[in-house]
Amino acid sequence: MSAPAASDAELIAAHNNGDPHAFSELFRRHRDRLWAVALRTTRDPDEAADALQDAMISAFRNSASFRAESRVTTWLHRIVVNACLDRIRRRQARPTVPFPENGPEPAAPRDSIADQDTRMAVQDALAELPEEQHAPIVLVDVHGYSVSEAARLLGIADGTVKSRCARGRAKLAKTLGHLRNPSADANVPDDAMVMRRREGR
Repeated sequence: MSAPAASDAELIAAHNNGDPHAFSELFRRHRDRLWAVALRTTRDPDEAADALQDAMISAFRNSASFRAESRVTTWLHRIVVNACLDRIRRRQARPTVPFPENGPEPAAPRDSIADQDTRMAVQDALAELPEEQHAPIVLVDVHGYSVSEAARLLGIADGTVKSRCARGRAKLAKTLGHLRNPSADANVPDDAMVMRRREGR
């Protein structure tokens, strides 16, 4: 009868005690989920791969900082998300829209062009948010994490996530207000026109 598999916490402890295989086993166990987190956060396979590598190097070197108050998976996820956010911060100055995997379409329909313009406007607006608001908004509104999940990943309180999201959403609503009805102003007569119509001019 084989021995039961070591728990995540036991693998961390073994790694800290010099076991050369423990961390590899821990990474193998959670690799797929961590990759999904990285891809979900960066939305770019190349960035996700680099962020995951950065995160695992950081976790390997700083495993002694793990505290048993949280689960190992939560600790690893937080490191991965932080590595992804670091990469997002570095590319904020030059936000780009990746081509579709099959390459750019030769003649995109008008609706597709409008959708791409909207995505670019949203990306630009997100890039203008302060980082303390950007990270919670990306996690909660863009990638669908719950408030409590985002709080755990960012190492802050649930209420802090809520307040930062609220402030970020208010700024986005102001910046992106023109997307709601871009032609609305064109259909609204100015005061002078209204007065002339009332006077029969």
